[in-house]
Amino acid sequence: MRHTRWWTAALTTSLVAAALSPLAAPATATRSSGPGAPPIPPDPQPSNLGLVLEEYAQLPASEPTPAPTDARLMRHNRINYIGEVPDGSGRLYVPDLNGPLYLLRDGEETVYLDIKARFPEFFSGRGMGSGFGFVTFHPEFADNGKFYTVHTEDRDAIATQPPTYPNQPNAFVQSVVTEWTASDPSADTFEGTSREIFRFGFTEQIHAIQQIDFNPTAEPGDEDYGLLYLAVGDGGNGVRSTVPQELDNPAGKILRIDPFGTDGPNGQYGIPDSNPWVGEPGALGEIWAIGMRDPHRFSWDLEGKHDMYLGHIGQRAIEAVYEVDAGDDFGWPDVESRLDYQNDTQCRLDPMTPEQAAKGYDFPVASYSHDTPANWSCNSDSGHAISGGHVHRGDLKGLYGKYVFGDLVEGKVFYTDAAQMRDDRDREATVHELQLFTTDGQRVRMPDLVGDGRIDLRFGTDSERNLYLLAKANGMIWKVVDTEREQWPDDVEPALRKHLVASYDFEHPFAANDSYEEDQGPSRTLISLINGGERMRVDDGAYPGSNNALQVHSAAESPTGTAWKAGVYEADADGVASLSRFNNAKGTTVMGWFKMTGQNPTPGYNAIGLAGVLAGNSDGHGVRALLELIQVNGELKLVALGRRLDTGASQTFAATQDWQELLPQGEWVHLAATFDFAKGTMALYRNGKKVDGFYTATNDPWQVDGTGTSATNPRGIKIGGSFPQNGTERNPCNCRMDALMFLDDVASASEVARQYRRFRR
Repeated sequence: MRHTRWWTAALTTSLVAAALSPLAAPATATRSSGPGAPPIPPDPQPSNLGLVLEEYAQLPASEPTPAPTDARLMRHNRINYIGEVPDGSGRLYVPDLNGPLYLLRDGEETVYLDIKARFPEFFSGRGMGSGFGFVTFHPEFADNGKFYTVHTEDRDAIATQPPTYPNQPNAFVQSVVTEWTASDPSADTFEGTSREIFRFGFTEQIHAIQQIDFNPTAEPGDEDYGLLYLAVGDGGNGVRSTVPQELDNPAGKILRIDPFGTDGPNGQYGIPDSNPWVGEPGALGEIWAIGMRDPHRFSWDLEGKHDMYLGHIGQRAIEAVYEVDAGDDFGWPDVESRLDYQNDTQCRLDPMTPEQAAKGYDFPVASYSHDTPANWSCNSDSGHAISGGHVHRGDLKGLYGKYVFGDLVEGKVFYTDAAQMRDDRDREATVHELQLFTTDGQRVRMPDLVGDGRIDLRFGTDSERNLYLLAKANGMIWKVVDTEREQWPDDVEPALRKHLVASYDFEHPFAANDSYEEDQGPSRTLISLINGGERMRVDDGAYPGSNNALQVHSAAESPTGTAWKAGVYEADADGVASLSRFNNAKGTTVMGWFKMTGQNPTPGYNAIGLAGVLAGNSDGHGVRALLELIQVNGELKLVALGRRLDTGASQTFAATQDWQELLPQGEWVHLAATFDFAKGTMALYRNGKKVDGFYTATNDPWQVDGTGTSATNPRGIKIGGSFPQNGTERNPCNCRMDALMFLDDVASASEVARQYRRFRR
């Protein structure tokens, strides 16, 4: 399955900001730490810059231990970083959360060490970050053979293995940091010894120790040289406690330790005297920074001031990048970025109170929203989480000095300018979305490359400062071999943008559940791919640049024996709130690409449903605005069928021409239907040209009075037949669809023509 073309996402305004416009302006903090930024950041801006990706290696499949029940852990493998062994050998290393540590030479892998095999209590079967989390090599590995790993162990270990500091109550997993000493550092298979240096338990299987690493910019003799940083999550406990703010607890912190020291509580590591809380009564001397939920990935800028940047996964609203300095406090769980966090009301977002602003928290230097789609529970997986990256200091044209990172779930790749990423600025750095290209020049998105809506994206570098991308979905590693400059695709006619409500190109699977399709219009309304799920996205495209289309079926022709259709339905009388722009609308336009692929109409039915907006009192069949084929005077006709009033009658405008001439079998055709409820007129268009037709009713079924539709929200959208709540099959279509657009106004003939030409350009 190929996925994803890039269009109307780049056109919409800041969806979350619009949805949350009643928020007051944020309070101003007392220290200069970027308080001037809005509480909800704007959407990433489209960039004409793109990365050219070349396949570098695909690592073997692996399985979690024990077998998982969470589908998000059932990936090809769970590779999560790539770096270079600091010994001049050119070998790259890749940890897999399921246990293996690989070394790569020219893309060919060797299992250097199997962490799972070394620890009987090894645990990777629950929790997105459980298992073999990370590995880092001592800067003098070539001489001393030392490297460090972190992995999780289960409750059997908790019962028998004492932690460095007391576990969280009712601990579920322990994170274990181990020092390894290779007897021959140049060998491609590990032989040597190991010792445990740190162990800590977490209440849940999430947000344990995510990354451990050395500062690569520190030189021998520098105070920071050879000191090990540990990114310790809150164990999921931050939503119900103040643990990330408590200085006597490692959770929700970044720690800095000396692995060669002995003055730590267990005698297995040292505490640097320059750590910010050393000597403070009741505080752990290991702590470097506090107030974190899930400090997922951090890195240092190899040039400039050698700033440390952290990609921090948010709870409710914000994915953030922080500049990390000694003694920083990022405010969790009191605040999330610049928002007041209240666990009992987390679906409501409020600005910080003056009291919170006065606490002097450190704010993000860049961020983007991870708010959920309009009709998805705010307490469910949003399909978003930041994957921290690296400031590129190599020779990729146009990328120098840019911090490249991404969304690990949906696989979008972003950049910000490192020069703007400073916590003493009043505003955050602008986040830009990068385009992606294959080496043959094809524009793609990560779902195109992995065949899945959930990517599980990570980033890494080597000593030559090359940039790599990794995906758990298919276990592939790509090397960025070049950059391209190309105009960001824009497939919506400018005159129609302000009227676009919902848009579906079937290139944007919802990463949290790819049996849903993301709306590329401002309503942010998910539609469900009913009965066929992700299989309904097929390798086809109606126009240049389109990779995927939606396949719908009657039950008779369906591979599952059930009707394949799509849409959204809300049985409640309030309807679908995110489609409220159709409430009392004076006009509507429904348009898209259609291709007949099977027997139509299906035997036993005398109509073929295409796409439409449901009425406010619909049971899933009745519509306000619909493209369909129905019987008119004994003949099947392409029609625009509309209802102005929920309780009123419908009017039909039927095409004069034979429907099979308008929709030839196996041929993509662009159709549009317009509904002017204020004037009582409709029109049909085929491939940008108006279609001759006639009204089936000569009276006034709409009861036209110059106003719009009923003042009710639609019950939903239906695609490919009736009843998007998966009720009775009616009027199925054996066909494909692409680029469906629903507008809250009447598109003019010239606008429809320009939209068609824009697709065909």
